Amino acid sequence: MAETAVILFVTFLLAGTVKGVVGLGFPTVSLALLTLAFGLKDAMALLIVPSLLTNIWQAAIGGELGAILKRFWPLLVTTCIGVMAGAWILAGSDAVGLTVLLGVLLVAYAVYGLATPVFPSPGRHERWLSPVVGLLSGVVTGLVGIFLMPSVPYLQALGLKRDHLVQAMGVFFAVSTAALGVALGGFGVMTGELAAWSVAGIVPAVLGMVIGQRIRRRLDEHRFRQVLLGAILVIGAAVMVHAVT
Repeated sequence: MAETAVILFVTFLLAGTVKGVVGLGFPTVSLALLTLAFGLKDAMALLIVPSLLTNIWQAAIGGELGAILKRFWPLLVTTCIGVMAGAWILAGSDAVGLTVLLGVLLVAYAVYGLATPVFPSPGRHERWLSPVVGLLSGVVTGLVGIFLMPSVPYLQALGLKRDHLVQAMGVFFAVSTAALGVALGGFGVMTGELAAWSVAGIVPAVLGMVIGQRIRRRLDEHRFRQVLLGAILVIGAAVMVHAVT
């Protein structure tokens, strides 16, 4: 029990600090590290409560909540549908193959972030593209607990102002996390013990965010982001190796 507490504290403190600095990365960092320690399904359940709290915090700051909900409700609704479908598959699947998929997605996201490709704005196609992106992102979230692909590149391509983009991602992540929590509970992946440990993760997660926000004022955010993506690349490869061995 003591070992579990230490692993969770360090993981959520680190993930919260990352989120405080760059505005995202809490579920990515925590899921990757917890998967190495506890396996994919337990890791997904453990991150729910602190991830939801930190994302609600991010979603509430910026003053654009109403505009975001009005513009992106199709994305959010189809995301919830996709999460339920993905979690249903997860509950009845062998976690080894899905853990490999998680590693592949972590590596893919890190490569994407380091390459910094510029995607064209969807423009008038946003009306039909948002629900498609939401559904795909939801299925991925339900399967492996990652909220980044393809939602983050899509939101970045919309050309939103920085603060608006950060808040929009917070809203998307909060809705995705809430849907994932409901799905994991409904399909029996989230147990009472895992839920209790997840609640305990609130303190280090919030502490990490506060530390990260203070670090952000003194740190070269671009350089920090590059180091973070490099670490995610290595962790993603480690997750794949761990799964197959």
